[in-house]
Amino acid sequence: MKAGKVPATRAGARMVELGREEALELLANVPLGRVGFTRQALPVIRPVNHLVHGGNVVIRTHSGSGLLNRSLGPEVVAYEADEIDPDTHTGWSVVLTGVATRITDPDDLARCQSLLVPWIDAEMAHMVRIVPELVTGYRLEAATSWARVGRPPP
Repeated sequence: MKAGKVPATRAGARMVELGREEALELLANVPLGRVGFTRQALPVIRPVNHLVHGGNVVIRTHSGSGLLNRSLGPEVVAYEADEIDPDTHTGWSVVLTGVATRITDPDDLARCQSLLVPWIDAEMAHMVRIVPELVTGYRLEAATSWARVGRPPP
């Protein structure tokens, strides 16, 4: 290596915590996420499409869904979505925890079904509303030049 050259290193990103409103806004701008729930006392994570409607997350699911088969009553779930660039290590991630319930009101069900088109070719007639209790999120921002030389700013 020639004198004066700094070896190339992969600079990381720094995490910046998001507020609830910004986290939900980011979530509303992506079509897919992952819902986490328990099945036979074990964690299960499934990819689903969603919409943010009235501050809640709404997902479509099918009759044989593990989420629906748990019970007809409310269930605590986690929901996660993100957009992270694998090359720059920048983007964001949002996780919410809340209570999921099946949407049964005919008018509410019809409205949500018209807003959220299934992303797989299957019977997806059921809708589940997740009311977020806890919303956390982080934006991953590009590291500044100090990260390339291996020392923090003064």
